[in-house]
Amino acid sequence: MSTAPAGAAPGAKTRIEYDDTPVRHFMIASIFWGIIGMLVGVLIATQMGVWQANFTTSWLTFGRLRPLHTNAVIFAFVGNMMFAGVYYSTQRLVKARTASKLLSRIHFWGWQLIIVAAAITLPLGLTRGKEYAELIWPIDIAVALIWVVFGINFFWTLARRNEPSLYVAIWFYIATIITVAMLYIVNHLSIPTSWTHSYPIFGGVQDALVQWWYGHNAVAFFLTTPILGIMYYFLPKAAERPVYSYRLSIVHFWSLVFLYIWAGPHHLLNTSLPVWLQSLGMIFSLMLWAPSWGGMLNGLLTLRGAWHKLRTDHVLKFFVAAVTFYGMATFEGPLMSIRSVNALSHYSDWTIAHVHGGALGWNGFMAAGLFYWLAPRLWRRPLHSPAAANMHFWLGTVGILIYMLSMYVSGITQGLMLGATKESGTVLTYPNFLDAVTSTKVLMHVRALGGLMYLIGFVMLAWNIWKTARGAEAVNGSADVFIPEKPPRLGIVGGFLNAPVIYTLLLLIFISGWAALPGAWSALCLVATFGTFAMMSMNFEFSQKGWSEWHEKMLANALPFTALAVVAVFIGGLVQIIPTVMVNTAKSIEGVRQIPYTPLELAGRDIYIREGCYTCHSQQIRTLVGDVLRYGEYSKLGESIYDHPYQWGSKRIGPDLAREGGKYPDSWHYFHMRDPRQISPGSTMPNYPWLFTDKTDLAALPNKISVQRKIGVPYPPMTDVEIQKSCDADAARIVASLKAAGAEIAPEREIVALISYLQKLGKSEKVVPAEAAKTAAK
Repeated sequence: MSTAPAGAAPGAKTRIEYDDTPVRHFMIASIFWGIIGMLVGVLIATQMGVWQANFTTSWLTFGRLRPLHTNAVIFAFVGNMMFAGVYYSTQRLVKARTASKLLSRIHFWGWQLIIVAAAITLPLGLTRGKEYAELIWPIDIAVALIWVVFGINFFWTLARRNEPSLYVAIWFYIATIITVAMLYIVNHLSIPTSWTHSYPIFGGVQDALVQWWYGHNAVAFFLTTPILGIMYYFLPKAAERPVYSYRLSIVHFWSLVFLYIWAGPHHLLNTSLPVWLQSLGMIFSLMLWAPSWGGMLNGLLTLRGAWHKLRTDHVLKFFVAAVTFYGMATFEGPLMSIRSVNALSHYSDWTIAHVHGGALGWNGFMAAGLFYWLAPRLWRRPLHSPAAANMHFWLGTVGILIYMLSMYVSGITQGLMLGATKESGTVLTYPNFLDAVTSTKVLMHVRALGGLMYLIGFVMLAWNIWKTARGAEAVNGSADVFIPEKPPRLGIVGGFLNAPVIYTLLLLIFISGWAALPGAWSALCLVATFGTFAMMSMNFEFSQKGWSEWHEKMLANALPFTALAVVAVFIGGLVQIIPTVMVNTAKSIEGVRQIPYTPLELAGRDIYIREGCYTCHSQQIRTLVGDVLRYGEYSKLGESIYDHPYQWGSKRIGPDLAREGGKYPDSWHYFHMRDPRQISPGSTMPNYPWLFTDKTDLAALPNKISVQRKIGVPYPPMTDVEIQKSCDADAARIVASLKAAGAEIAPEREIVALISYLQKLGKSEKVVPAEAAKTAAK
């Protein structure tokens, strides 16, 4: 069972028994959590068309369940599926048993406990308020620790390998482990105010950029690269054909790793984000077309000579459909990063269609194909019902198509209606936001139907796997291996000082300069980009053998390979984040600056985040005619500088709230939160009766304000008594206003704090630029 006998000479033969117990555990967990996540997804899809499905219960509202759905699907369903595929394939590819059985157990049970903790805390409203990063700080630490356990076990196994060269799937696993660790840690940097609450150290535009640097690349390096590694191993196995092109897999991997990390800003087009960063994100997103489709074609063409198997092989059906959905999603993603297309698609259901095409089609079908392939091998018994697996495939396919088509129609309808103008672009054609809601309501029902069909298909998979495993013997794979000779060492220096790396770094520098620098410098960088590319092409043409030998040496030396992957992803993050860290300060922002929240407003903001209001409302007016006519002047960089976390949002189920303050009287918000349809007929927003009975947690404010000061919000020193007096004064003013309108409420209720926050939105102060101030002084 050991990797090799102690002191075994190179060339000696030994037999290895793999440890497939973690594979079985992670597969079963993935199926279980997948059904839970999809069930919650069907419920929140139903809530979009039937507001009563919120059940007037705080922990069942859309705003609290939507984060539960996304986290369950990403980290519980796909995460467990990824671990199952990695543990199974890595042992076979490196011809070594997993290094530590103990670490595998800690990894499995630790990950499941994290999921359970998330399933409890998110419905309770314990959240950080950042998409795909909602988990509270103690759980974040647990995620990081368990990920480190996984990484140690993986790299330890690589160090004990009996296969000198690293296969392409291992490349993708390495990139996943190091990049997810970096992304997760940076985006989750927070200062706690209690055991269940914290504020991120980043705020405003800086937080927005860091969030989507993480959010976009979480999709890239958690939902894409490890699944591509699984594709490169299991698809050839299922097709009984070698990978179509080894060279194409090299281009696919390195291009994806170098380019993907730069594309996050395309989630923030037409916003307050500096234009050069928007351009950078768009450029690199468009460049992703080539490697993404290269990978898709490499997968599909692996089936050359085996296409006839699709008629009868249920595993190949799922794999081929998954790779096709991957191609569709990676074509659509760059398309949506074009600024004019993004103006239509962003904040609409088009984005929902795009995301679910990847999640259900790519991740979900790859998981199904993987599980159907693994089950007979893990329990040494044929799949119980291939016919049911085929039925699952067609039910899932039709469900995805119904879901996506309904969301495409809904999204384009929303984008066109909310952006439509008349009278030469000076008047909105549909001034009432609810027009877009009511016109697409029937499509919400169609969406829920498609999701339900997909869920039923997955329940069929669970039944099929259970029947296959029931009463069968769980078995571990084994193989005869030969002890290899030690490969020549390359070292870190040898891995970096070579033509491929140097030319690539120069290209990244010049492209960044072209996007960021003004005037002549930008043009010069553009010329340098083309010149460097031409020189690199010539060097490759005349030195192909040298490039190939260098890469083969890298594959036999995991350390320099890993180090180069780290540098590839690290550079893109630094180029994007460091300039924004310097810009996002009160001293450097010109024009307007956000007025810090009063203590009661801060308490109301935390209630807003707790209820998940950011999942339905944005706080960012884009530089588009439709947005400006509907919501007011477009948002400025300084207007959200003290927002920790930022609240720009990514979906508008309701209207933007960036300038909501003072737009309506206090009583409007009071009655709207009690019964939205009383104020806005046709609204799908749930009622919030608990806000009228629960008390605001004012006792937590001293710690919260102390942390806010540490992260740069200019609060003056305040005693507990001063904080209480400030809250009492704000609450008394709102209670008096409500009483005058016929609504009586106690000042300590949460609705009062929430109204206080909503009425502050959009309030800022003019800031005189430093240069103008000096001139005026003279």
